[in-house]
Amino acid sequence: MNDKEQTKHRLAVLGAGESGTGAAILAKQKGYDTFVSDMGEIQPTYKALLNQHGIAWEEGKHTEELILNATEIVKSPGIPLNAPIIRKCQEKGIPVISEIELAARYTKAKMICITGSNGKTTTTSLIFDMLQRAGLNVGLAGNIGNSLALQVAQQARDYYVIELSSFQLDNMYDFKADIAILMNITPDHLDRYEYQFQNYIDAKFRITRNQTAEDAFIYWSEDPVINSQLQKLGLRATMYPFGSKKAHNVAYIDGAQFVVEAPNALALRLPVSDLSLQGRHNQFNSMAASLAAQILHIKNEVIRESLMQFRGVEHRLQYVATVRNIRFINDSKATNVNSCWYALESMTTPTVLILGGKDKGNDYSEIDALVQEKCHTLVYMGLHNEPLHQHFDNMGLRIIDTDNIHDAVRQAYQAAHEGDTVLLSPCCASFDLFRSYEDRGEQFMQEVKRL
Repeated sequence: MNDKEQTKHRLAVLGAGESGTGAAILAKQKGYDTFVSDMGEIQPTYKALLNQHGIAWEEGKHTEELILNATEIVKSPGIPLNAPIIRKCQEKGIPVISEIELAARYTKAKMICITGSNGKTTTTSLIFDMLQRAGLNVGLAGNIGNSLALQVAQQARDYYVIELSSFQLDNMYDFKADIAILMNITPDHLDRYEYQFQNYIDAKFRITRNQTAEDAFIYWSEDPVINSQLQKLGLRATMYPFGSKKAHNVAYIDGAQFVVEAPNALALRLPVSDLSLQGRHNQFNSMAASLAAQILHIKNEVIRESLMQFRGVEHRLQYVATVRNIRFINDSKATNVNSCWYALESMTTPTVLILGGKDKGNDYSEIDALVQEKCHTLVYMGLHNEPLHQHFDNMGLRIIDTDNIHDAVRQAYQAAHEGDTVLLSPCCASFDLFRSYEDRGEQFMQEVKRL
């Protein structure tokens, strides 16, 4: 599509957050007649950016005559597929795409894309760290970093490392990942997928869409859901499995050694104890990142340096403080049950667990054994704690019910004994009491510092 043709096209962007604003700026730059609509209130920063680029916008409503005359729609990942305005767009046959899909049309950069129910932020951040250390011209985008579309509009990159949620993948069609990474699949966001796990699985596997034999697919070989799906699909991409043992994996643990040996790369070995990110889940995150780096011909010395020095991700098993010999850990990013499982597995002291929030159709039975083994007190923190009461109250643990972060932290502190850990690992989305999991984690850390 040349610039002359683009002027005939009208693009409506639904949602004016980071991705929507970036998409609008790129579209305007490429000659689209661009309009932005947000049912909520647009943040002042984004209003200023839209105004600066001369882009028409509205907030607090969706004016249908200004949206349904578009030739294409860019939808924010946060808007469900069954939202009334989306259904009306579909009924009129207007294509609905994601910001990532739009951005990819205007860059020839290599795309390293990461998804999974857990571990994707840490893996994405670690790959970005490795590529930066190698001196590559790389951008960080998707669920973390700045909007991909905005980066494409503002500067030319050779590589993008992109964390992709299932919501973003839902509306990607022609996009292709040069390296696709699938960390794991456990039930999550089922409220967005008609409570059908297969719908969520299908969304995650869209990361492999359009891949050829020249592209790479890195995946955890011990995930039964991934293995089952792979048997059905017959992917064309070159496979790079990783796991806990050598077997057929190209990254694995050999005794006390961490080993990565992508084909056509020199094997990388270092003691597991030298990894900066500890815990079994982080070994897998480190394997996936290292394989991506080796595929991109980054030297093992650079990969090793990153593995030994990378400092981790905020709100993911983040140490906050020790008060009266009680450790406080912020794992607010644990927005599903499987993520909490990994957090509990890493606990080495008796634990007071703070959990709760917006339940997404959770099955808490996955953490039952670890809760009984590691925890003596559960602190519920949410507006609707009924599912937690129903599931955990008969375990014989101390139960504390709260509906705000202040009470949750104070009462967890009072319930803990010297040498214990207070762990915020909620299993749930944050949107009942907080703006985001980051907001929840920040408020948790503030409350701890007030003790």
